[in-house]
Amino acid sequence: MKRSVINNYLKEAEEIFSKNGYLLPPWASWKPEVWKKNAGKCKNLFDSCLGWDLTDFGSEDFLNRGLLLVTVRNGNETDDEKPYAEKIMLIKENQETPFHFHWSKTEDIINRGGGNLVLELYNSTEDEKFSNETVSFLTDGIAKSVEPGGRVVLTPGESITLKTGVYHRFYAEEGKGPVVAGEVSMTNDDAADNRFYDNCGRFPAVEEDESPYRLLVGDYDSFIKE
Repeated sequence: MKRSVINNYLKEAEEIFSKNGYLLPPWASWKPEVWKKNAGKCKNLFDSCLGWDLTDFGSEDFLNRGLLLVTVRNGNETDDEKPYAEKIMLIKENQETPFHFHWSKTEDIINRGGGNLVLELYNSTEDEKFSNETVSFLTDGIAKSVEPGGRVVLTPGESITLKTGVYHRFYAEEGKGPVVAGEVSMTNDDAADNRFYDNCGRFPAVEEDESPYRLLVGDYDSFIKE
């Protein structure tokens, strides 16, 4: 993916987050030179993988299979006193985050504003296949269930609690606009706690056709720690 394209997506996300009343931490607007100046103070930030993130899940088709997010708080393996995490995500109409579950993380996914967020759910079997059992879950503390592969539609303000082992994919409903979605969860480890049903890539290859507007988490090693 060209850096210029990534930059445009990040600018769009900043505008949409702001319009929906979600304000990002100061470091979310740092330029690369500011990151370098402050790098010595940011060990916890780097260890916790806080920052902008964008993935096409290896599809090379970001608008149909992709996700843009900011991890704004997170614990890590050396920080036992912070067992929680928070993300803010921008999800476009019919832009899929593919089926996956987490071995360790229970999470709430929240529709913070915009359109409707659609989730499709399966329980997982012991060998990590789709189960044919009914899926039980909570929406804002209320017990609900769907048949395997069933849809749950979250309107702005609604949330769902997903326990470990529940396969889920999600996207913004067509015709309703993009969704600003939050995630509040146990400590997040994208490198070790995502079980995708199909093999998926994580960080897209970046063609550096212009300077970064904002650094992604995957940029830290090359732009700050070099």
